Amino acid sequence: MRILVTNDDGIDSPGIHALVGAMRRLGDVDVVAPDRQQSAVGHALTVASPLRATPFYRDGSMFGWAINGTPADCVKLGVSTLLEHRPDIVVSGINHGSNTSVNAIYSGTVSAATEGTLMGIPSMAVSLCDFDHSADMSLAADVAEAVARRLLQLQLPQGTLLNVNVPAIPRHEFRGIRLARQGHNSWDDGYEVRRDPQGRPYYWLTGKFVTISRLDDADDALVGEGFAAVTPLHYELTNFDEYQRLLSFGFEL
Repeated sequence: MRILVTNDDGIDSPGIHALVGAMRRLGDVDVVAPDRQQSAVGHALTVASPLRATPFYRDGSMFGWAINGTPADCVKLGVSTLLEHRPDIVVSGINHGSNTSVNAIYSGTVSAATEGTLMGIPSMAVSLCDFDHSADMSLAADVAEAVARRLLQLQLPQGTLLNVNVPAIPRHEFRGIRLARQGHNSWDDGYEVRRDPQGRPYYWLTGKFVTISRLDDADDALVGEGFAAVTPLHYELTNFDEYQRLLSFGFEL
């Protein structure tokens, strides 16, 4: 396979290095990733400034292209312009931190995979549920390889990606890979007001992840039980039940 690897933590992150190693066991890998941290940028695209692609070297060898843009920029620019061959699959990650429940909406990691599906390429996002950049990525890399190996065979419909979340637990406690739905949990957050050395206020996002409703087959629940959760996501946002209800109000003016 030809595999495009990207992420949102930046091209120098331990997660993408581990993912590239795993993907090279499956085929030819191209890396196009942000040149800096781009977590929680969602599906933003750069439209008001030019993009630049800079060769990035690791251990003296060309590792990939570093882009001064978002994860979605990386996939779009890589597939349309930088790569000599169109990739068979897009794999985004390994993200440092969970992308279960509402986190998937904000995630640049998931959005990079979404961009792949928008371009008609089977895509997946992979996250390790641990924000520590020194965390062991080997289990998440093996899970990513196992899912990516089957990605083409699954024949996902246009517009659907796989969102993979791996628990941060010792390998001997890992219980396997399970299909999951997206959880309904969310953040109870706000902004802490701080002062800079000149006394001017600035604001720092803070909060805690809270359980809105307990769903036994949800991604965050299964991760908490020691499973890697694989969730099919799509970007069709229409609420069809509400669409049918509102038809009775006669919106055709």
